[in-house]
Amino acid sequence: MNVLVCVKRVPLTGGKIVLTDDERAISTRHLGFTVSPHEECGAEEAVRLIEQHGGASTVLTLGPPEAEEQLRDMMALGIDRAVHLVTDDSNEWDPQATATAIVEAIEAQPEPPDLILFGNESADAGNYQVAIRVAHKLGLPVVTGIKGIEVQDDGRVRLEQEMPGGRDVYELPMPAVVTVKEGLNLPRYPSVPGRLRAKRKPVDGTTPTRVGGPQSKLEMVRLVLPPGSGKQTEVLGSGADAAPAVVNVLSELGLV
Repeated sequence: MNVLVCVKRVPLTGGKIVLTDDERAISTRHLGFTVSPHEECGAEEAVRLIEQHGGASTVLTLGPPEAEEQLRDMMALGIDRAVHLVTDDSNEWDPQATATAIVEAIEAQPEPPDLILFGNESADAGNYQVAIRVAHKLGLPVVTGIKGIEVQDDGRVRLEQEMPGGRDVYELPMPAVVTVKEGLNLPRYPSVPGRLRAKRKPVDGTTPTRVGGPQSKLEMVRLVLPPGSGKQTEVLGSGADAAPAVVNVLSELGLV
């Protein structure tokens, strides 16, 4: 079987997000980058499925030239090859444009994928749209939020989706599109030999045509950072004079 997993270059989770002056993009000057945890689980699942059933796995991303680093990281996990849709600008592509570019890349592949995996949502934008738009454009069935995948002998895939009180189970004919959540598996840590092999694996680079202008029904207005919880600091004193205040605080907390 052939498995394609789509990933996105995102700022390291846990980093402080700062917007550009026009509030239309994330300032990346001081950020490190990775792929979303959901998508890392998708890449691990693709490797496991090929190990079980044979075939080939491919990782695909749309992003700047620097995103090749994330493709190499995924190939270090065991992905066979990579497709890089290289963008020539730093602006975020909207879900419609992203899905269109991914569909064009999928249709250009020499072997159509049996299973297309996405993360449930990216760690930065978190808009949940791209996978569903890709499935719609390809005319394929799609299930989201999956935490269990089993490819069956009859050419169908069994999917488990966590719900309150249990799990919903879906069976889809392949090819199909699936979005996976963190916890589907425990991604392996790439070994040194794996990283060395990843440097020699092929990366097919193409430049997609951006969908925009009258074709696009989506318009970026601005980004807004959610309000932080805030932190408060109280100075209790200096030196020995602060000791009684510290005791009072510990007493109020029930610790002494």
